[in-house]
Amino acid sequence: MDYDLAIVGGGMVGASLALALARTPVRVAVIEPVLPDAAVVAGAQPSFDDRTSALSNGTRRILETIGAWEGIAPGACAIRQIRVSDAGHFGAARLDADQLGLPAIGYTVSNRVIGSGLWAALQKASGAGQGTGARTAPGTGGHVQVLAPAKVSHVDIGGEWVTLGVDRGAGAMTLRARLVVAADGAKSLVRSTAGIDAEVVDYQQVAIVASLAASTPASGVAYERFTPHGPIALLPRHDGSYTIVWTVATGEAPAVLVLSDADFCARLQDRFGWRVGQFTRAGARASYPLALTRAHATTAPRTVLVGNAAQGLHPVAGQGFNLGLRDAAVLAELAAAAKQGSAAANADVGAPALLDEYTRRRGTDRDGMIGFTDGLVRGFALEQPGLPQLRSLGLLLFDAAPPLKQVLSRISWGFGGRAPRLLRGLPLA
Repeated sequence: MDYDLAIVGGGMVGASLALALARTPVRVAVIEPVLPDAAVVAGAQPSFDDRTSALSNGTRRILETIGAWEGIAPGACAIRQIRVSDAGHFGAARLDADQLGLPAIGYTVSNRVIGSGLWAALQKASGAGQGTGARTAPGTGGHVQVLAPAKVSHVDIGGEWVTLGVDRGAGAMTLRARLVVAADGAKSLVRSTAGIDAEVVDYQQVAIVASLAASTPASGVAYERFTPHGPIALLPRHDGSYTIVWTVATGEAPAVLVLSDADFCARLQDRFGWRVGQFTRAGARASYPLALTRAHATTAPRTVLVGNAAQGLHPVAGQGFNLGLRDAAVLAELAAAAKQGSAAANADVGAPALLDEYTRRRGTDRDGMIGFTDGLVRGFALEQPGLPQLRSLGLLLFDAAPPLKQVLSRISWGFGGRAPRLLRGLPLA
């Protein structure tokens, strides 16, 4: 049971990485505690819940290139405008896809739909139906084996191999990999085993997420409203409803969660305003504590961190999955390049040079996006005399400067460094 990569975690980033490598010679094992069908249908996999993700144009390009977008697109809503405002102040700005020369600024999709599209594409790419055995991609020497339900019990990082103990319920097994990929979230077992510390900054905020109906149906306009209590994002859905991501202080969250639907809509209306008319109905609510998690390093011997294991962002700009997917795209490119050609069949994808290149390739984008989202949260929370007026002036100047809007629209493709092949629409092989 030897592999090139062992991906611990089959959520959105882990599944994307496996799919990206499905038609390459890289031997991959995915270890996931929940069966894919159960993860998507019942929401048992936290990555595939009812939250809505905002996908950038760069993310759409990656998903198209790896073959997942076809299954995701029917449940996607194109964002054609973004309207930003600062509650209680005069500043406001608007981004318009037509003015930017884009078909859409981005897309909103339920995480459940993303998960379903990724796993369907992975089954198709591997030439097999649902199951947990080895799946060999047609026409290649590579394969992806999905071990689910399965849980990593221990990780032993050696000089040449990583040995993983895997509990499969009915029995245990052991496998080896040249490289272990931590795609197991903010409380990553792999990260802690590798000795990588993480800084956690508690924002003292909770995001309350729910679906909403309003008297004005959604039509491709997304709203980001900054309030003294935290940002409120109202995202359009493909069926004409909305998803609300309402940030409240930690102490306020319990009272908001137990409000009746009518009182919930009324309180939200008071905070958000009447931009989409009256909120008429609210769906089931879920809450998520908000913190910035940042690993002190993204690699260690025989170890790579991707997605939330490497960094967990505030949802203010909706960039968490987009950043994690670029992690996966760069790692897939480096691993596939190391294994190309018969002479490289035994290439070591966990070699120090590859890990150093991954760190270098991801540094600028990662640092830039963390600074950007954290700066938004902190900057709009400041209420010292004169600062709200400066923010308002800044929003007005931004709204009147098309070149600045073009720059901001490009950030969704990454903050710097060479764009990975998948982001440019190029296959790995």
